[in-house]
Amino acid sequence: MTDTLSLAVVLVPALIVAIVFHEVAHGWVALALGDPTAKEQRRLSLNPLRHVDPIGTLLVPGFLAVVGGPIFGWAKPVPVMKNRLDNPRYGMMAVAAAGPGTNLLLAAIGAVVLGLVTHGMTAQEMAAPDMLVQGLFYFLLINIFLAFFNLLPIPPFDGSHILEGLLPPRWARAYERLRPIGMLLFVGLIALTWFLPGLGLIENTVGPPVDWAMRKYLALADAVAGG
Repeated sequence: MTDTLSLAVVLVPALIVAIVFHEVAHGWVALALGDPTAKEQRRLSLNPLRHVDPIGTLLVPGFLAVVGGPIFGWAKPVPVMKNRLDNPRYGMMAVAAAGPGTNLLLAAIGAVVLGLVTHGMTAQEMAAPDMLVQGLFYFLLINIFLAFFNLLPIPPFDGSHILEGLLPPRWARAYERLRPIGMLLFVGLIALTWFLPGLGLIENTVGPPVDWAMRKYLALADAVAGG
């Protein structure tokens, strides 16, 4: 129980920061591109209480952490009205990309902080279960995973909006018809991952880019620590 609580103390704040900044980034870019909906609904705030979904931000990732599943979650989506954007097609692509892009920026900041924290530490000290070092490591991992997971081209993920903007208009309209069943596709993906782990859906799709990016960010942390 103590280990579980310690893990929750590390994971929950990292996940909340990653998700809140992800959502607010969508709203700020939408505002810059002509859609003030998020501002009108007072969602351009870093106050977690305005964004936290009790199930998606706390219960689901907490449960997955306890049972050893892939850790992910979601917040209340920041409202974006595509038809209010100056250029709905490309504006929506930029709004969608802002969330994953912000997570990758947060990971870079986390890597620099991790390097500063571990500067001068011996290998033994870094291997010790230091909560701050552990928290920063998970902060990197969560932000990187959220960035790439959200880039999957499955509605309502950010990747679906980016793909929709890249498709020819006729194909984009056909693809948009999948949006109402997007959550069913998402639940189906999670069910397959959970009940048929041998398929390696997450490991073989999101896993490789996450592993590659994690190595790059840890290399940045090492460079800062050794500076």
